[in-house]
Amino acid sequence: MKVTILKPAPGEDEEIIVRAKQLDERVLELLLSLENEGEKLIGYHGDGSMSRLDLQEVYYFESVDNRVFAYGKSDVVELKYKLYELEERFRKTHFIRISKSMILNLSKVEKFKPSGGSRIEAVLENGEKAMISRQYVPDVRRRLGV
Repeated sequence: MKVTILKPAPGEDEEIIVRAKQLDERVLELLLSLENEGEKLIGYHGDGSMSRLDLQEVYYFESVDNRVFAYGKSDVVELKYKLYELEERFRKTHFIRISKSMILNLSKVEKFKPSGGSRIEAVLENGEKAMISRQYVPDVRRRLGV
């Protein structure tokens, strides 16, 4: 595969052109990741304020008591989405369902460790740990190419 990078002329928009005989899963995943790179979500804080949340900064989404939260490196905000809506919306990105109540950003995982009962523990860059339920382990393995 050949990669060519050209600097746009002044006033021209940046663009990505893909020239391929066929788009395999790896290329499609890369394109969708680029497409969602600038995606922002609105997060609600406990004090009633709102902020734009950069998708690349989210470590995981979790559903707790019928409320969905986005967890960043050190902050947590509530979202007005259902977990299944986020799963569908970000299906082709680095996000993957790992339990009934959690969607994990694979790009924020530092390492995986086997755990009892056919489960896997994901250790995140911020030191937190997330347990991958045995029901979702095959999907995670497939996504990782293991």
